[in-house]
Order: sequence, then structure tokens, then C-alpha cells
Amino acid sequence: MTAQLSKEKQTLLLFVVGLLAWLVPGAGHFVLKEKKRSLIIFTTIVITFCIGIYIGSIGVINLYGATPWYVIGAQIMNSPVVLALGRLNTGGAYPVYGRPNEIGQIYTSTAGLLNLLCIVNAVYLAHLRCTQPARG
Repeated sequence: MTAQLSKEKQTLLLFVVGLLAWLVPGAGHFVLKEKKRSLIIFTTIVITFCIGIYIGSIGVINLYGATPWYVIGAQIMNSPVVLALGRLNTGGAYPVYGRPNEIGQIYTSTAGLLNLLCIVNAVYLAHLRCTQPARG
């Protein structure tokens, strides 16, 4: 950042960067003008999530029958799209059993946890840019 931001503006920037990074994987880095990193993050997380859906079907996203750590900690961290997909699976409309279910859950969980790491990284980069003095 070229000038020091006030405390309120810093907090707002950190919140916006974190929210955007959650809504669309890589968007937080994109806002920070890290375009290559943003593209890599988006591609990696979306492909990992899609592989999990492909292997286990949409049935691996079970917002009501799964353990809380899995739903909140892993799948919801992907993006709000998971909530929409979870609503489609309400009532067990797409049952999946056995190994495909387990493997699909592993892939979708991994994508969510990767996105969580990227959200934290984006917020940290934004914080560093707010607090470092401008170079001139």
C-alpha cells in the first residue's frame, strides 16, 4: 500500500480480502494483485473439489448427516457453493456408499482445507502490505 491506512480501513480490507478468498478460491490474492498465485489457487482447489464430486457424486456433500468437523471445518471452507450443493442432497437424494464416498469426502475436504490455508495467507499478505512502510 502506498500510504498507511487507518485502523478501521485496515480491518475492513482484511475482512474483504478474507471474504472474497472464501467466496471464490484465489480471489483474495487477485485483489492483492497476485494474479499468478490467484490462478494457481483457483485451479488447484476447483480441480480437487471436482475430482471429489466426480468420484463420490454429489452425495458426498451431506450437510445434515455428517460430523460437524467435516461439514464446517472442511467442506464449507470451499465456498458457499457447497451450501447450495448440500441443499440438493437434503434427504439423501443422492446416496453414495463405500469407497467412492470415502474417497470423494477426502478430496472435497482437502479442497476445503487448502482453501482455508489460502484464505489465511491472503489475509496475512494484506496485513503485511498495510503495516509495512511505503518504499520510496
